[in-house]
Amino acid sequence: MTRRVSVAHLTALDLPPPALIEAAARVGFDAVGLRLIQVTPTTPGYALDRDAAMMRATKDALRVTGIGVQDIEFVKITPGMDQSALEGFLDAGAELGATQVICAPYDPDLSRLAESLADFSARARQRGLGTVLEFFPWTVVPDLATALTVTEGTGAGVLVDSLHFDRSASSLAQLKVTDPARLPFLHLCDAPVAAPYSEDQLLHTARAERLPPGDGQIDLAAILRAMPSDVPVGLEVPMLALAADQGSEAVLKRVHDAARRFLARAIG
Repeated sequence: MTRRVSVAHLTALDLPPPALIEAAARVGFDAVGLRLIQVTPTTPGYALDRDAAMMRATKDALRVTGIGVQDIEFVKITPGMDQSALEGFLDAGAELGATQVICAPYDPDLSRLAESLADFSARARQRGLGTVLEFFPWTVVPDLATALTVTEGTGAGVLVDSLHFDRSASSLAQLKVTDPARLPFLHLCDAPVAAPYSEDQLLHTARAERLPPGDGQIDLAAILRAMPSDVPVGLEVPMLALAADQGSEAVLKRVHDAARRFLARAIG
């Protein structure tokens, strides 16, 4: 496995950043994604810009383990969002050496969403951070085609997540012809394939029970072949039942080891 492989925080969201970094390093990851903003009322976000002690511990863990920060997440692009309130979040990402900031589409006015994304991307770029918009089948940006249209000219790329790609009207043909510069990294996971899906099913799988690469039925090899050959891979594989039974580090190890086997087969 020669490409950079990180683990998204959702895979072990109960672990604060220092603990996630240490556990990820023990099982062999190159980098982590960190959730620095709370996304739902029942899940944590770790606001390092407002917790100096945890920021110090996080930077110490990065230094000791030698792994990096692939991304920080995630910013909901909403009507009337106060972008100035995100300055500390962006500063934290820059201090940690993150590469990308993940954004999510929550403004029904796609023109306004694009304008807000462009403004936010400029703020991130001033700190050396790239920006990506992730599409989700249950949102106003439900597929790759819409995400490419919305992000055109904004300075933001598109984050393809294999689960959302498979469960949306996204096309491998379009993925193959997309400018590689617009696809800076990939979220990879697996799952059963049994369309159609209700919104509750989409949300449950996305947030709670995915499968490691190669353990489900998504044609991940086809998605990888359609992406840039050196695209960094982030594994986003929450497995809450396994975590409850064996702990989050067991999830990290299972996901890492399965991904190594899958990528070795898929890319040689």
